[in-house]
Amino acid sequence: MAFENEKKTPSRQDGLSGDGSVQKTGSMAGNEGASANGAAAENGKPEYSLNDDRRVKTLSPSALVIKRFIRNRVAVTGLVILILMFAFSYIGGLISPYRQDQVFYRTELQNQDFAGVTENTDFRYVVKEGASFGSVEQAQFVLATIQKKDAFEFRGTSYRLDKLSDVLYGIYSGGELIAFASCDVVSSSVQGVKLPFELQYLILSSLAEGGGSFTYEGGDYTVDEDGGVLLGKEEVAYASRYIVQPIMSDVHLTRQFKEELIESIQNGEDSFSFTEADGSVSVYTVVFNAAMKNWNVRQETETRVFDTYSAPSKEHWLGTDKNGMDMLTRLMYGGRVSLYIGFIVVIIETTLGVLLGGVSGYFGGWVDMLIMRIVDIFYCIPSMPIIIILGAAMDMMRVDPQVRMIYLMLILGFLGWPGISRLVRGQILTLREQEFMMATEACGISVPKRIFRHLLPNVMPQLIVTMTMSLGSVILTEATLSFLGLGVKFPFASWGNIINDVNNTFVLTNYWFIWIPAGLCLLSTVLAFNLVGDGLRDAFDPKMKR
Repeated sequence: MAFENEKKTPSRQDGLSGDGSVQKTGSMAGNEGASANGAAAENGKPEYSLNDDRRVKTLSPSALVIKRFIRNRVAVTGLVILILMFAFSYIGGLISPYRQDQVFYRTELQNQDFAGVTENTDFRYVVKEGASFGSVEQAQFVLATIQKKDAFEFRGTSYRLDKLSDVLYGIYSGGELIAFASCDVVSSSVQGVKLPFELQYLILSSLAEGGGSFTYEGGDYTVDEDGGVLLGKEEVAYASRYIVQPIMSDVHLTRQFKEELIESIQNGEDSFSFTEADGSVSVYTVVFNAAMKNWNVRQETETRVFDTYSAPSKEHWLGTDKNGMDMLTRLMYGGRVSLYIGFIVVIIETTLGVLLGGVSGYFGGWVDMLIMRIVDIFYCIPSMPIIIILGAAMDMMRVDPQVRMIYLMLILGFLGWPGISRLVRGQILTLREQEFMMATEACGISVPKRIFRHLLPNVMPQLIVTMTMSLGSVILTEATLSFLGLGVKFPFASWGNIINDVNNTFVLTNYWFIWIPAGLCLLSTVLAFNLVGDGLRDAFDPKMKR
């Protein structure tokens, strides 16, 4: 024990540690370490030696960066948000029961325009086929009736008027009936059948006399006081002061329907019911249009329409949009498109920037001068006006939406590389003068290998940070263009064109589920990319405190 406590002077094989204690070297240190371990083992303490592998624990550069990043809680929060957004966009789209372009419908009662009714108070002219009685002659006819003349002459042609009633005149020229003017209109009871000129005139003439019978082409016709025309016992036509025309050309209105409609108009009723041929009862609404001086007839029918702007429900958790599509599914696929465009554009920017910046920074001289002047030119280009002009041109040319997305990514990538090029050039100008680059030159390593295997890997930390920060900016640019209608087009969804619905003030104030979720997704994703970028910048900084 006394021997162990004696002080020793250090010999040539001994060394002083940083704190002044004696540190053995060589075999003597090993032997003493072994005896010390034995003594420690006897006392029940763990056995350690100074040359034990466990005494020093080192981290690789990658592990050190990861460790620093994980310690940054804000950056980790951003990473978690990004993971959730990627899962929402890509995995959510796979498990969604709907497609992004699937349209949903609902059935509702709607008052649709069915027919129009006009009371004819002016003369209508029917001209015999092959004859001529234009607007100028018609004006001369009106002037003659006002002056109560039974004839008039125009451009050397004499016209004789045969007044059958106050609302019916026959017009003769050269002793032949060429036209007639009447306030009543004769319509065929058979859809698509046009009545001959002579038959119409005979019907109106008989109606002017209070009804009666006449013969035409071997057929016996009877006209009653209400304007009905019978051929034997079958109704073939009718005459009325009211003109009833259906809105749809393929709809045929029966005389019974027209009579009941006219009767309700004359009685001042706002609606009437009509029993259809199949026994069903339809309700029609009659609305007078004072500006046009006619009546609009609307029918209340069950109509299958787009399920637009439906509120959130079990079937549609975030409701539906203006096209009747599921909003949650559109958000998922919209996230795919926005993230996809962001990554592709950043890859294009980085590729161009690294190539041109690396060449410029390594070679210098006239090469550097030329590339930097090109960069200056691109910096002077007004990117947003050019993108808007190109978007409007693609609208005019009706470019396919999928091809349009490719053009959009190429344009954004081609206009965004100058910043990365300058960053790479500045880093390489600093690195190329260091000793390891002189060693590569002395070893005869080729220029491409010097740039891509020795210089660019040292620029990667700054590139990763710049790319991460650029992703959020590109997504915002795409969203802005899509909001303006110049980016991603229907049927493809993106967060930008989803928010485009707020151009309608009514949608903005009443349908929050249309634009708030898309805005939150856009805000969260861009914020998360910025947080991760800040975290990576701090983690890659070699001056950062351990």
